[in-house]
Amino acid sequence: MSPSEWLAGLFLVAGGFFVLVGGVGMLRMPDLYTRMHATSVTETMGTLLVMIGLMIVAGWTLASFKLFAILLFLLFTGPVASYAVANTALIAGVKPRLHNDAPLTEAPEGPHA
Repeated sequence: MSPSEWLAGLFLVAGGFFVLVGGVGMLRMPDLYTRMHATSVTETMGTLLVMIGLMIVAGWTLASFKLFAILLFLLFTGPVASYAVANTALIAGVKPRLHNDAPLTEAPEGPHA
């Protein structure tokens, strides 16, 4: 294997890791806003790393240019879409879950108990 194939594999594995972590975060996070954070990290970093890996595999071809154009489009539209969804949810009255709203799983300790 050539060094460029190793580098492409590294980018693809790292991108897959971010997608996997984002999927787990989507399932584990408690409310809409933290779930949106998990998906936006997945969308930004996972997509960026996977597309870079694919561009390395494609080499200097038309396919690489098309992948770069798709990457730019996703990097510009993803954060805007996330903002629009979060802003609409906030306007609709979906409140963020604060630390104080978390249910107690154990007895509080300390002088304020």
